[in-house]
Amino acid sequence: MRSNRSGMELALATIGLGLAAFAAWGPVVAQPAQYHDLADQRTLWGVPFAMDVLSSLSFAVAGAVGIGVVRRLPRRSVTNMQRAMAMLFFAGLLLTAAGSAWYHAHPDDATLAVDRSGMAVAFAGVLGFAVAAHVSERAAAVMGPAVLLLGAWAANASITTGNVLPWVTLQTGGMALLVWLALQRRCVGAPDVRWSFVILAYVAAKLLELEDHQLYALTGGTVAGHTLKHIVAALAAWPVVAALAARRRERQNWPPAAARRVGSHPLGDA
Repeated sequence: MRSNRSGMELALATIGLGLAAFAAWGPVVAQPAQYHDLADQRTLWGVPFAMDVLSSLSFAVAGAVGIGVVRRLPRRSVTNMQRAMAMLFFAGLLLTAAGSAWYHAHPDDATLAVDRSGMAVAFAGVLGFAVAAHVSERAAAVMGPAVLLLGAWAANASITTGNVLPWVTLQTGGMALLVWLALQRRCVGAPDVRWSFVILAYVAAKLLELEDHQLYALTGGTVAGHTLKHIVAALAAWPVVAALAARRRERQNWPPAAARRVGSHPLGDA
């Protein structure tokens, strides 16, 4: 088993280094000139771009609920690394909510970099958690900080050089990596996260973002794709929340009721 985990760590390192090299030395990709031309530009209740701003709060809801679940986890219900990466993920969602609301209230390159920096924290947390659950604690201890650093660099590169390839690589490469991790066997005792739902929610959110103007026109100016993107992307956190909440219930109900009736030993007093 140890040699298998070592092989997975080597594969993970190879994939990660390959993605980082491509982000650093791949072709320059310019951000579309119309990127900040969002469909729903209505001002409501004195809030500019109100629907996109207010829908950003869905990230805050997911992050706050997740942090609450993690803080109530009994000791030893998850490993320290899994707990740390889950907390990083949910804290990143709170930062994403703040950064997204700020960007959408004042959409430009500088506020977009702030928005992306918060997202990078969430990416680091969710990838680190998945690595801790499917590869090893040691690999997760590298993955989390590495994605934090790469995310900060990618967000900054988009405004200092105009090259969005590092950010695109972080997003698409990170999601491809999550797909690979989801196909690996869970480590013993790791929470059972339905990663397929996380991946589907992310893909759906990206499609909604791409169809921002089309959905706004289709709904007669009621709701835009970018607004729906925020809500669907926030839903990607719920499989992680659900897995941790299930682990909390399991630990609270341990030992089983039958064992509690006859003593601490599941077969009765020795």
